[in-house]
Amino acid sequence: MQITCSQTTSENFDTPHVFLIGLNHRSAPLSLREQLALTDEEICRIMAESQTGGAGEVVILATCNRLEVYTAGLDEVQGRDSILHTLSQLSGVTREQLDRHLYFEDGEGAAAHLMRVAAGADSMILGEAQILGQVGQALTLAQAAGSVGPVLSHLFTLAAHAGKRARSETEISRHITSVSHAAVYMAQSQVADLRRAQVLVVGSGEMAYLAAQALHRSGATALRCVNRTYQRAADLARDFDGKALDWHHLPDALAEADVVISATAAPHIVIPARAVEYALAQRGDRPLVMIDIAMPRDIDEQVSTLPGVSYYDLDALNRFIEANVARREAAMTEVEAIIAEETTRFLTWYHSRRIAPVIAALREKAVALAQDETEAALRRLGDLDEGQQRVVELMAHRIVNKILHEPTVRLKAGANGQHAPCYASIVRDLFALDDLGEGN
Repeated sequence: MQITCSQTTSENFDTPHVFLIGLNHRSAPLSLREQLALTDEEICRIMAESQTGGAGEVVILATCNRLEVYTAGLDEVQGRDSILHTLSQLSGVTREQLDRHLYFEDGEGAAAHLMRVAAGADSMILGEAQILGQVGQALTLAQAAGSVGPVLSHLFTLAAHAGKRARSETEISRHITSVSHAAVYMAQSQVADLRRAQVLVVGSGEMAYLAAQALHRSGATALRCVNRTYQRAADLARDFDGKALDWHHLPDALAEADVVISATAAPHIVIPARAVEYALAQRGDRPLVMIDIAMPRDIDEQVSTLPGVSYYDLDALNRFIEANVARREAAMTEVEAIIAEETTRFLTWYHSRRIAPVIAALREKAVALAQDETEAALRRLGDLDEGQQRVVELMAHRIVNKILHEPTVRLKAGANGQHAPCYASIVRDLFALDDLGEGN
């Protein structure tokens, strides 16, 4: 039988009723993203009020670099207006300001976008791992708020799966792309065992904090922190089980250290070459690794000429990072293939939900008819023993299964195709099934 469907009917069936409203580090400046930083309570309020406004299912993914609202429901326009109205009220950002920086996706585009986000392919730092956990947290919060249903629950679950696959099957997250981690990597490459090495962190700002954090996570236990303001050095040392030193102890600390990472905000050199020469004279033949991640530089570059010193500045670290970013970018072809596979899985599942009620009703009707005819046949056959009755019942059951097998297979296979609504409509008409709508 040749089946013809109107283009409009096919497109309405094939497009998932999933909608995305969002802004991120590419579409909106930091100042606006700061205004839209939401608490969990505010997120729950938006999700609750959006449902009242007709958005159906709602999940909000909120991070420092993005705010994305995913909905699944029929009334997308009303739901979108409700979301933006509540968001504007909570943040104080006008609708006009929001509209200038928002992007929108629907259907397959919205699903694929979330897959990309979870895989780290849409992050400011390609392949960063934190977003995968944030996708899971967004779903958990929506579940707690009661704003998520089967569609977005399945979409977010598959997106998390896509993110895990991207990280386990490709190299998108396997190479260092941050200065602090690059500094620790360089230190590890130069000392026998970083866990036992004496490590000195000079400074107490954000870069020093990130370096100390990376050192701590890498197992460094002998951590010392020195800063012109002792209390700030003490605060940093306390966070990572280290020891704080006064600034005047810097020369002795240099003499005792195996690794020095300097990250002050000073406008001039704070570790001159002569100070390092003094430290080398106190330490015998022990090598010294010096890593300068400050801008402007903290360490006199002349230390690179001193015997026993391995010196790295930001240029050296950035060359290392650029090579790693290139390796991550090279993985994008494989990542995109995973995103496409998982998006197709979602679309297939989504469309199968519309066919499934038709298949269930068809089987239910066939089984009921077979049961009626079996009972009538058994009455006509007279006094059969249990074994004979079982043979008749089994025969009827097998006939139903054999007759329905091919139609069921074809309906499932066509669930993701353009003729799916026609198949469903024809089956309903041919077998006089009740009108099942789109199912749950």
